[in-house]
Amino acid sequence: MAITLVNPDGLPIVSAYREVAIASGTRTVYIAGQVAWDAGGATVGVGDLAAQVEQCYVNVATALAAVGGTFRDVAKLTVYVVDWTPDKMPLLMDGVSRAAGRLGLVPVPPATLIGVAALDVPEHLVEIEATAVLE
Repeated sequence: MAITLVNPDGLPIVSAYREVAIASGTRTVYIAGQVAWDAGGATVGVGDLAAQVEQCYVNVATALAAVGGTFRDVAKLTVYVVDWTPDKMPLLMDGVSRAAGRLGLVPVPPATLIGVAALDVPEHLVEIEATAVLE
């Protein structure tokens, strides 16, 4: 496996992600920010942050599969959420949990959450980009 995820001593343990990813693979893959579009380009979960988070994770997984990877190869996620406030965290985590159930794993690479004013279209509430390292 090209990625090892760790929580180093001296840093807090956060259940949603690991603090550090160690990459030992040879191919770096950059996945463009994925929004809540289905394969036909229709927005999934209009007005539903959890549903959109789930779809974004599924789309990242689809992109990874196309290059021979999985979420186990992800070194870093960046999550952009429209009009972010901390009270939205349960919805975000619900979407991650639902995606984990669909994908059969809990995606926990290092992650950064960034609140933004807007995304590409008004219906999109979240966008997730990934960097992966494959053997």
